[in-house]
Amino acid sequence: MSNIQEGAYKKIVEICNTYKNEPTPLMPILSAIQNEFGYIPLDVQEIVSREIGLPVAEIYGVVTFYSFFSLKPKGKYVIGVCLGTACYVKGSQQIIDKFSELLHIKPGETTEDGLFTLSALRCIGACALAPAISINGKVYPKVTAPDVDKIVNEYKAMEANA
Repeated sequence: MSNIQEGAYKKIVEICNTYKNEPTPLMPILSAIQNEFGYIPLDVQEIVSREIGLPVAEIYGVVTFYSFFSLKPKGKYVIGVCLGTACYVKGSQQIIDKFSELLHIKPGETTEDGLFTLSALRCIGACALAPAISINGKVYPKVTAPDVDKIVNEYKAMEANA
């Protein structure tokens, strides 16, 4: 808890208090914390544990089970490459490999500049658009490995112009 600033601590407690009396408060609390801070490290889970009376192990189990929760900060742009059957058959492994090569990170990692996080996803529900990727929720259909350079450069250009 020593790593958490007082303002962040108060916000976490406020979030817990908002949902504390719900029949099953954990998911809304974790979702709100993830939305507010971008990740849910162990020291935050310990605060949630104290506030709602659930064991840290149970909270940790939920955080690590669901892919939309993260223990580490994510990049500004989260690139999700679908590796579901339809996308995989149509070449999504080559796409994720190309992102890894270009960004110098493996799936689950974030670039040193904090700009990109690369995620391997099981299915994004866009099978008719296979192979598909998503970046911060925007779906890119029928992506090929050569498209990866263009996509990365678009986001880098947006940052340079920001």
